[in-house]
Amino acid sequence: MMKHLIAGLGNIGEEYRNTRHNVGFMVLDAAAAASGISFTDSRYGSVATLRHKNAQLVLLKPSTFMNLSGNAVRYWLQKEKITPDNLLVITDDIAIPTGSIRLRASGSPGGHNGLASISEVLGSDLYARLRIGIGNDFPRGGQVNYVLGRWSPEELAIIEKRIPLAVEMILHFALAGCELTMTAYNKKGKTLTDVTGETRGKD
Repeated sequence: MMKHLIAGLGNIGEEYRNTRHNVGFMVLDAAAAASGISFTDSRYGSVATLRHKNAQLVLLKPSTFMNLSGNAVRYWLQKEKITPDNLLVITDDIAIPTGSIRLRASGSPGGHNGLASISEVLGSDLYARLRIGIGNDFPRGGQVNYVLGRWSPEELAIIEKRIPLAVEMILHFALAGCELTMTAYNKKGKTLTDVTGETRGKD
């Protein structure tokens, strides 16, 4: 059975629940709920094992806080004997509109502390990441408050509508790999914002 590590990035603690930076946690919570499984607190994070056809997905919500996410990812890769080419990291991204979803096979951290930590610890940027757009509607110097802020009701409605697509992409990634999943889903992952400048998610 092919085994994958799916790491959803976020910060632990009630004060960070439903903040933009925690969208990785939200996606994994939805994946677990849809499969009827639950997370168990373990070393470096909360973990759940999801079985889908001939794939086994180890879902990880790191408990290290965002800027030390690499420690948790490395530990669980080693513990589960998973190679980085079977790693998928779910992260928020201010560079794309709220609700956009894009899968990438590799790339620079782009200023994201969680990705920077993972790349530093692994010594490589060659791992897949599922980028969930959170927009960038903040004033100069306001990035930290924005990403650590809670969703507006309008944003949350978009994100909640889009999360099932993100879950579907994770399962497809585990069965078919990154390249085929990018081909199948990256167009679907775009929102109307990308195409028309409107802000609602595409049906």
